Amino acid sequence: MEARVGVVEGRQRASNSAQGGVVDGGARKFLQQQSQAKQSLNQQSQIGTVNQLLAGGIAGAFGKTCTAPLARLTILFQVQGMHSDIAALSKASIWHEASRIINEEGFKAFWRGNLITIAHRLPYSAVSFYAYERYKTLLHSLGGENFRGNASTDMCVHFLAGGMAGLTAASATYPLDLVRTRLAAQRNAPYYRGIGHAFHTICREEGFWGLYKGLGATLLVVGPSIAISFSVYEALRSFWQSQRPNDSTVMVSLACGSLSGIASSTATFPLDLVRRRLQLEGAGGLARIYNTGLLGTLSHITRTEGLRGLYRGIMPEYYKVVPSVGIVFMTYETLKMLFARIQSSD
Repeated sequence: MEARVGVVEGRQRASNSAQGGVVDGGARKFLQQQSQAKQSLNQQSQIGTVNQLLAGGIAGAFGKTCTAPLARLTILFQVQGMHSDIAALSKASIWHEASRIINEEGFKAFWRGNLITIAHRLPYSAVSFYAYERYKTLLHSLGGENFRGNASTDMCVHFLAGGMAGLTAASATYPLDLVRTRLAAQRNAPYYRGIGHAFHTICREEGFWGLYKGLGATLLVVGPSIAISFSVYEALRSFWQSQRPNDSTVMVSLACGSLSGIASSTATFPLDLVRRRLQLEGAGGLARIYNTGLLGTLSHITRTEGLRGLYRGIMPEYYKVVPSVGIVFMTYETLKMLFARIQSSD
């Protein structure tokens, strides 16, 4: 995504007849930021489609690999209420579950399903970042020149573009996401022996459409989640650069990306929990629990586990999302600048 610097309103001082108009510090800042925005836009257009896809894909895969242990802990907590004694869930803790994984499955088990995570994240992040840029350009072109430069309309553009990008990427890569969830949720004596075996088993036991189980709930999560993430990121980054234009781009991206991740996770976590459970419905020959769709599943979880059950696993999610989203945005911005420099030197 292009770096969008905030516009600081500059005023022209009154001048005497001998000297003419003198541009004050505010106007200088305005012109400097306009120049930075143009330079950033030029860099964005220079890197091209392939490099944009590469930057997005590598950023997503790298961020997920760095935080894979916390991602697996989040999934394990999210699905605990499906087949566990509800009374025993109050004893669950991050440290207890992490110790269990090390003792029973070994340290490498924290990265169980990470290969499919990378296989999912490469196209998912590539499509989402690329689609976001394209949708944003399209929305700006539909709005015309008068649509640009206004903070509220920019926020709407970022929100809508992010939401549509999320829906596009999630729909295109959903079977990989479902298989990733099932591999990560396995404990001892895995039912699925690998990526290929998981695809084959799901198709054989649940039919082809079993690969799309929970897609509706996923789209309800991913659309708002990425919309919030991109719009909060752009707003924070714009404000930060308007106040401190000389700060490191990498550090700004890391900080703003982390905060945007917290905002999106908090807003959409209950739906994310529901989609994980729907993805695991009937997995490994286990009995179905939720037969009433998205709203029925939400109601069932609230009734049996309380409102707290909708946020089961939120702490490891927070621990994961702060570095993960920050790393993704930081890596994406860094790779964009790197690709732009490489192309300009050719």
